[in-house]
Amino acid sequence: MWAQLIEMKLGDGQDPSEMIRLIRAAEQPGSGLVHSYFMRDQADPQRVITLVMFESEQKARQRENDPRRTEQLASARSMMADLFEGPPSFTDLEVVEQWTDATA
Repeated sequence: MWAQLIEMKLGDGQDPSEMIRLIRAAEQPGSGLVHSYFMRDQADPQRVITLVMFESEQKARQRENDPRRTEQLASARSMMADLFEGPPSFTDLEVVEQWTDATA
């Protein structure tokens, strides 16, 4: 499994809800996406972090270059320029271990 951590800073008073909706709507079946989390830092609500997990890095890179997804994300990408201060930072991660609480 492979993951990517994306960190961004929201502009003052910006709401990312519509952008998140557009990104979800652009998802293609069989893309390799396993989980996607959009999170807000409790100490700094303008700092947002997305953790996206994939079956493999290869699947993630194929998804990145999927023309169907690229076309559908055009609106979300233009919206990002208004929502965020500066470019996002990306950290590529190899997932070494994963588990969930079996008692929950």
